[in-house]
Amino acid sequence: MIVSELVSVVIPCYNQAVFIEETVNSVLNSIHPDIEIILVNDGSIDNTDEVCKRLSGQYENVFYYSQLNQGPSVARNHGIRKANGTYILPLDSDDIISNDYISEAVKVFEFDPEVKVVYCDAEKFGEKEGKWNLKPFSLKRLALDNMIFVSALYRKKDWEACGGYSEDMVWGREDWEFWITMLKNGGKVIKLPITGFYYRIRTNSRRKGMTKERKGKIIAYINRKHKDFIYKQLNGPLRIQRTHSRKYNTFLRMFGLLK
Repeated sequence: MIVSELVSVVIPCYNQAVFIEETVNSVLNSIHPDIEIILVNDGSIDNTDEVCKRLSGQYENVFYYSQLNQGPSVARNHGIRKANGTYILPLDSDDIISNDYISEAVKVFEFDPEVKVVYCDAEKFGEKEGKWNLKPFSLKRLALDNMIFVSALYRKKDWEACGGYSEDMVWGREDWEFWITMLKNGGKVIKLPITGFYYRIRTNSRRKGMTKERKGKIIAYINRKHKDFIYKQLNGPLRIQRTHSRKYNTFLRMFGLLK
């Protein structure tokens, strides 16, 4: 039996008008009976405004807000502040979800109040296809890198306790920092045994534009903001490493993170 709890799906939109309707339709096809969709236009210069206005006029549970371009953290926080749901699902405007992802996640939350985050198996699609192989969650692994994609569900009250997504992280990976903030002091993380999230691979994605300089700024910010957590998990600061390098793999084995 599915317990009906309102889930707010927050979709920041930036110059991806061609994908928005597909993303929204994947949410509308969910079998969970109580969903609202919040579209936040982050200053797009394509026809995002036109598409979002049409969708919000077409569906009574789709709501539309716009802002000047300030980045995904500000856009997500904007949408979540407007959200009425007990649970939040952030979703980028070019990705899609399965029809059972939300309902299965809500079952977990309703069964165990100690659960903070629910996510699932994921697949890539678009310019590259296949399973997205992510390491199992642990705090030690989280200190090294992110293994929970942005489109995981959590309670709005936990977002409030975290102070939202850091709006200082303008270089990317704000979801990683958010999970550290939410989970470093405890809370269960559950990964559903279903493929519920589909991550679109595109040539001009923000992740592909990650330079060494930007990585350095991200690492420095996390080291500074979460120093106690990072040092506790790694016995020292987080450093820029390449996951396929021999030196880094040796480092991971020292901490039991590679087999």
